[in-house]
Amino acid sequence: MRAWRAAIHQEPELSNEEVRTRAKIVDALTGLGLRPTTYPGFNGVSAALALDRSGPTVALRADLDALPVTEETGLPFASRFPGRMHACGHDVHMAALLGAAAVLKRNESRLRGPVKLLFQPAEEDGIDGGAAPFIARGALERPHVDFVVGQHLAGGIPLGVVGWAKGPMMGAADHFIIRVRGRGGHAGYPHRTVDAVVVAAEVITGLQALVSRLTDPTDPVVISVGMVHGGTRHNVLPDTVDLEGTVRTVRPATRATTEKALRRRVRHIAASLGARATVKFLRGYPVLVNDPTATDIVVRALTEELGGDRMVELEAPVMGAEDFSLYLEKRPGTFLFLGVDPPGHTSSLHSARFAPDESALVHGAAVLCAAVEGLQRG
Repeated sequence: MRAWRAAIHQEPELSNEEVRTRAKIVDALTGLGLRPTTYPGFNGVSAALALDRSGPTVALRADLDALPVTEETGLPFASRFPGRMHACGHDVHMAALLGAAAVLKRNESRLRGPVKLLFQPAEEDGIDGGAAPFIARGALERPHVDFVVGQHLAGGIPLGVVGWAKGPMMGAADHFIIRVRGRGGHAGYPHRTVDAVVVAAEVITGLQALVSRLTDPTDPVVISVGMVHGGTRHNVLPDTVDLEGTVRTVRPATRATTEKALRRRVRHIAASLGARATVKFLRGYPVLVNDPTATDIVVRALTEELGGDRMVELEAPVMGAEDFSLYLEKRPGTFLFLGVDPPGHTSSLHSARFAPDESALVHGAAVLCAAVEGLQRG
């Protein structure tokens, strides 16, 4: 697993570019005696074990893509590509799933049902993602999948501890793009312009009132503006300013009403200041909902395997998002958080210095194997 992880980590690839990564996965699976399946025009890889068994089929999923981050870990196997890094732990996810595949292959005669391994591209895409096209290509068929299990490294959870939750676990994530159109001019004569920068600032502030005053305080909503672009010089007021951000919600009805309210508020704020604004709202990943029954089964199995002190029920939902939610819309299953924090340290995903302890590989493989055993045993 260390060798697989190091090879993958050194050559990170962004969403929908995972060609080298796919080749590494295919080679590893072939070396384990499995027959990987690849797909024209799509970087996913799948493989199956114990196809002759009659018990429930369990699918295990890992994600392939990296982030546009320049690595600063100093690891001996650090990224060779500036501006690309496995800063979200997907390299560990892949290596742990390969490790689980090795264990399951060696114990194939003991499996009660088939196991399907899913190596999925483009989880970091945020809008289109790789789960939907993978499902469309039969990821949950041939054999028909009864349960799906995924896991993700997590900062804030001690190393080797598994976080779990029943029901809604992660929020829906949507992306908005706002263009504020004013009338540019000399910064020394703002009264002769419609200052798009000031209007954009009012929009940013005004959006927060959607959370504080238009939604139920017990119904989680997050609106964040992550990008602001406008202007070419300090003494020139620009004609336009562009804003981009994200909306995180849990309830489908709140998701719909928040989009409508955001569009309305942006237009009205701009109009009140003599400007115009357009809003493009892109629906991203839906709410990730863990099946209660499947989660109970997996938690029991992991408690037997790891011990009760290594299992922690999380306060959920958290407002990150995952396209594993799309698998859970099709099949019952569960998504788990795998802790990576040694004592006295808190890891930060998406950081240029994210370097999880390699023992997470062993914990991750054990979690996946135990989940298969539990779900097939019932």
